[in-house]
Amino acid sequence: MKFTPSKINFYLLFKLPSAYFTGIRVKSISEEKSTVYVKHRWINQNPFKSMFWAVQGMAAEFSTGMLVLQAIYKSKRKISMLVTNMDATFTKKATGRIRFECLQGEEVKAAIQKAIETGEGETLMLTSEGINEEGISVSKFQFEWSLKVKA
Repeated sequence: MKFTPSKINFYLLFKLPSAYFTGIRVKSISEEKSTVYVKHRWINQNPFKSMFWAVQGMAAEFSTGMLVLQAIYKSKRKISMLVTNMDATFTKKATGRIRFECLQGEEVKAAIQKAIETGEGETLMLTSEGINEEGISVSKFQFEWSLKVKA
């Protein structure tokens, strides 16, 4: 399977419907970075008329997880992946269209390669930042991913 935004968005509809129905959409993915957008709407807002933090978290996690999934697929190995820790900072109300990007594709490939070579589990810290339409950061998420080659 080729990782394209349209295929990944179709996957969202059937495998992660809560993400799909809250408006999370993949804009682009390459070996180096992934970009996910979500627009503030009635279905994903909190009582303060901004985007609910969990929707931002889903979009941010998805931007990191896609890079991991893609690298695992390209390795042609069975590798488990799991978020073991998460940290978030919120700096501005999230309204309008928010872009979440993870720029650490090379680090993901290196961690997977090391896990394959050593047979040991690897942990990897990936960051995704939410940027609004004015170019201002609204939130920043860090996910600790655990990777382990299956026997």
